[in-house]
Amino acid sequence: MNEDIRQTEEYTERAKQAKWYVVHTYSGHENKVKDNIEKLVENRGFIDDIFEVTVPMEEYIDNKNGVRTVKERKMFPSYVLVKMIITDVSWFLVRNTRGVTGFVGPGSKPVPLTDKEVRAFGVQTVVLPEIDVQVGDQIKLVDGPFEGFTGKVDSVNQEKQKLKVYVSVFGRDTLVELDFQDIEKV
Repeated sequence: MNEDIRQTEEYTERAKQAKWYVVHTYSGHENKVKDNIEKLVENRGFIDDIFEVTVPMEEYIDNKNGVRTVKERKMFPSYVLVKMIITDVSWFLVRNTRGVTGFVGPGSKPVPLTDKEVRAFGVQTVVLPEIDVQVGDQIKLVDGPFEGFTGKVDSVNQEKQKLKVYVSVFGRDTLVELDFQDIEKV
């Protein structure tokens, strides 16, 4: 795609607003759909509405006749992920691409993936903000099974965006591992 457009501040800001959507395709047409959408975007000039198209792949070990080889396969056969800003035109362009049967969502309304789903699918590394929490700090849990509880930080792992916290459950301190987005500093 045009590198000059991708370097602009406006493009970067629009890309931050884009969300990931799941598109259902005919079986075996995932890569063709990906290529077709990318060509349509470039040829028709929708570079600032549709940002990325991907077919999530995973590696697995195939063991045939005692020979182990690493191979790749589609994580979600018949599905393609598209990072885009939904407009009438971009929706129509993707929806009417050869091999596409529709967006995932109720009726004709696509539902975007959450940041947690995007990370789980390994599609994109979502940059999470670093938090200012130290060992010994008191925090409040804002999501998950311990929502509303408070706890004391035992360890912080900035790279994995996780921390271990002692939470009082039934009068006993229990060590739980949490994501940064599940807590807030008290």
